[in-house]
Amino acid sequence: MLKGFKNFVMRGDIVTVAVGLVIALALSTLIKAFTDFVINPIITRAQGGRSMGLGWQLGKPGNRSTYLDLGSFLSAVIYFLIFMAVVYFCVVMPYKHVQARRGQVVFEEPGALKTCPACLSEDLPEAASKCLHCASDQPPAGPARTV
Repeated sequence: MLKGFKNFVMRGDIVTVAVGLVIALALSTLIKAFTDFVINPIITRAQGGRSMGLGWQLGKPGNRSTYLDLGSFLSAVIYFLIFMAVVYFCVVMPYKHVQARRGQVVFEEPGALKTCPACLSEDLPEAASKCLHCASDQPPAGPARTV
């Protein structure tokens, strides 16, 4: 029983996912600090005056619980965009490159799709002979048309 567990844990993809999660958590902390301590003060200053931030007070002045804080939301959007860009350019792109050198295609673009003439579903692979949704026979895929 322990040998099976050891084999499961030591599989390459499990280790890869674990390392990826650790890196993602570290990057997340770094980017969160950047948005909290660099982006948020800039957004808060954009409102000017003695405001609590970029937004509107819905209740009594100074009550943080009734403050509609658009600056924090904008900061979260910037955080998300930066985080996803870092993951894409620092994890996904190098991984695609390494796998391509090994002869494996990862994150490939989806193949061409066609529309079923019977039910009008638009997600059928070009080579499908039956519709996934209505089970109608599909015409064979012909040569590519040029316009």
